[in-house]
Amino acid sequence: MLRFASLASGSGGNCLVADADGTRVLIDCGLSLTETERRLARLDLAPADIRALLVTHEHGDHAGCVFEFAAAHGALVYLTHGSLAALRAEGRVLDGVKTVTISSRQAFFVDGLQVQPFTVPHDAREPVQYVVSDGNARLGVLTDIGVGTAHVERSLSGLDALVLECNYDRDMLWAGAYPKWLKERIAGPFGHLDNRDSARLLGALDRSRLKHVIGAHLSQSNNRPELARAALAGALGCEASWVGVASQDDGFGWREA
Repeated sequence: MLRFASLASGSGGNCLVADADGTRVLIDCGLSLTETERRLARLDLAPADIRALLVTHEHGDHAGCVFEFAAAHGALVYLTHGSLAALRAEGRVLDGVKTVTISSRQAFFVDGLQVQPFTVPHDAREPVQYVVSDGNARLGVLTDIGVGTAHVERSLSGLDALVLECNYDRDMLWAGAYPKWLKERIAGPFGHLDNRDSARLLGALDRSRLKHVIGAHLSQSNNRPELARAALAGALGCEASWVGVASQDDGFGWREA
């Protein structure tokens, strides 16, 4: 059985846990160590239950606590060569932590959990996102991507569950208080997806197996949950209440893929 939950989602820190028959991994770890431990307990997990951390890219809201958590609790760290180099250049790689450098094109296993990385356009050194599977169900995670691509669509087709970035509402972003350079970075081809682009990407996928769709990485300044839900529900042809939303404070609770 594959199940998943979020500890947090947003610019204040991201962390998602996937559990395949007792093999538990974190996808990113952008909270503080103590906060990560506290939120794992909220899901009835101990830090020692985590076998590995899968890093998407080096930005602090995703990788800020990866090596600290791994050092404290003996977990493995999987990441691309580019992400490792970027984190090392920032002095955030700790001695004694076992790291496994991965190819963005090649699947690997963490015990019984199959992990398929795939490349995304984002302003990081060598960013990837992940599809994880227990051999039956498949969970896809996609955040921090500037624009959908055919490769991303192929990677995310035929999933049982999808956690999908809905970072901003375009009108709110451009009318908001952010400086112009930051608005352009967010809305650019190596930034983030807005609600409409997320819905467009979702609409292009093979959705025949989908049982869960959850909007994630919502900006607290430039989006609202009801806007993200409405956009994704439009692509799915379902009631907005069926679509989940991950929050910064609470993430979301366990779901079975």
